[in-house]
Amino acid sequence: MRRIVLTALIAAGALGVLSAVVVYRTLRLTSAPEEPPLPMPQLAVDSVGVLERFAAALRYRTISHQDTSRVEHAEFERFHEFLYTSFPEVHRRLSCERVGGYSVLYRWQGSDTALPAVLLMGHMDVVPVEPGTEGNWRYPPFSGTIAEGYVWGRGAIDDKITVMGILEAVEMLLRQGFQPTRDVYIAFGHDEEVGGAQGARQIVALLQQRGVRIDWIMDEGGAVTVGMLPGVERPVAMVGVAEKGYMMVELSASGRGGHSSTPPTESPLGMVAAAVAAVERSPMPARLEGAAAAMLDAIAPEMPFWQRMLVANRWLFGNLLLRQLQQTPRGNATVRTTFAPTIFHAGVKENVIPSTAQAAINVRLLPGDTPEEVVEHLRRVISHRGVQIAVQKVLSVPSPVADVHSRGFRVIQGVARSVFPEARVVPYLVLGATDSRHYTVMTPNIFRFLPVRLTPEEYQTFHGADERLRVGEVLSAVRFYAALIYHAAGEVGQ
Repeated sequence: MRRIVLTALIAAGALGVLSAVVVYRTLRLTSAPEEPPLPMPQLAVDSVGVLERFAAALRYRTISHQDTSRVEHAEFERFHEFLYTSFPEVHRRLSCERVGGYSVLYRWQGSDTALPAVLLMGHMDVVPVEPGTEGNWRYPPFSGTIAEGYVWGRGAIDDKITVMGILEAVEMLLRQGFQPTRDVYIAFGHDEEVGGAQGARQIVALLQQRGVRIDWIMDEGGAVTVGMLPGVERPVAMVGVAEKGYMMVELSASGRGGHSSTPPTESPLGMVAAAVAAVERSPMPARLEGAAAAMLDAIAPEMPFWQRMLVANRWLFGNLLLRQLQQTPRGNATVRTTFAPTIFHAGVKENVIPSTAQAAINVRLLPGDTPEEVVEHLRRVISHRGVQIAVQKVLSVPSPVADVHSRGFRVIQGVARSVFPEARVVPYLVLGATDSRHYTVMTPNIFRFLPVRLTPEEYQTFHGADERLRVGEVLSAVRFYAALIYHAAGEVGQ
């Protein structure tokens, strides 16, 4: 009896110690420090002019198509002329050159060219409007209408706000006599939506050829959002510090076709369909590390107590936390390599059994996973030997994870705290693909942030109908880029 009591006391004591440790670690996350706001430069912002120029930029049909014969080259030429006339000081005082056809590289020379440069990125091209959906738009997609407190049009969010915001900021800084200490490069691609092979890739090759040293880079990415993270009510400024990889895999099978009245036991279409189902049932293992873990650590102080407890004590609740994250598509994509069947090819007639079938699988690789590991996983989960697995292309491998303690992240964080004082700045993993993937050979410190506030509903409009941006956010983006250049490239940014 005495031994039972002693065992119970020891167990209770151990449970008490464990509970105390859990609560202590949870409470420590409540008061995580934030980077102080950086002072804003005094700017004379022509709000009406900024909005009118932004609306005008959306009227140019700078559309990227997979079929390059459909690209409206004249629209890109007209857009270049528009930029030239809209920003005379930029084009008078910065060097400017065309790269790869319609991409543009600017250089704003600093007073100390020995310092590594800062590079800001964006892209001028937009995705097409899906045929037949034009009537779903409240205002025509290329009208550049200013109405109801918004600027409406394809590219408002993705990504002409970056192009116009940066150029407006540079024009204002030039007019007010600002001289950067370090070089500032500005790169605008023209084919980001189709991979950036002619734009971003060639700009990177040119910079490497010239021996340009880059300290850090900022491209499009996360925005200031509300309601994107369950349980978090405070706005969150999501700065991407890494990007998932992108590859395409084809699953195929072949066999004897024939009349559908006498079907075989197994058909090529059926084999491929079964393989796709097996892939969907058997995902790669989930992991909480790198950018995803850094995001949770940064946002945890804004979470309810029980969620904060899970994050603060991953050593104990790691598996439970992973299960929670996998409950939503976005959360699941944050912690694992994902497989998405996107294209199926089989058959030519309803009563003919196809002799071949193919399925395209879009793979987004989590940092730490490799294309070779993806193929090995597919071989394990697809048991049918008649199904062939072929890598069609590897557009990009997962990017390096940028240093959240670096000067670049601190400057972005400090400026964001000034322009968006209500928001907590957090690092996160970018689930899509941007032109920045081509620049990882220049520096690992690439940050991906779109300096505007977006509601979840507004977030869904880019690449969809009714893409639009609130007029106040257009002006916020200009102020952000001006302050970013001021602190990143001025004497205070050394």
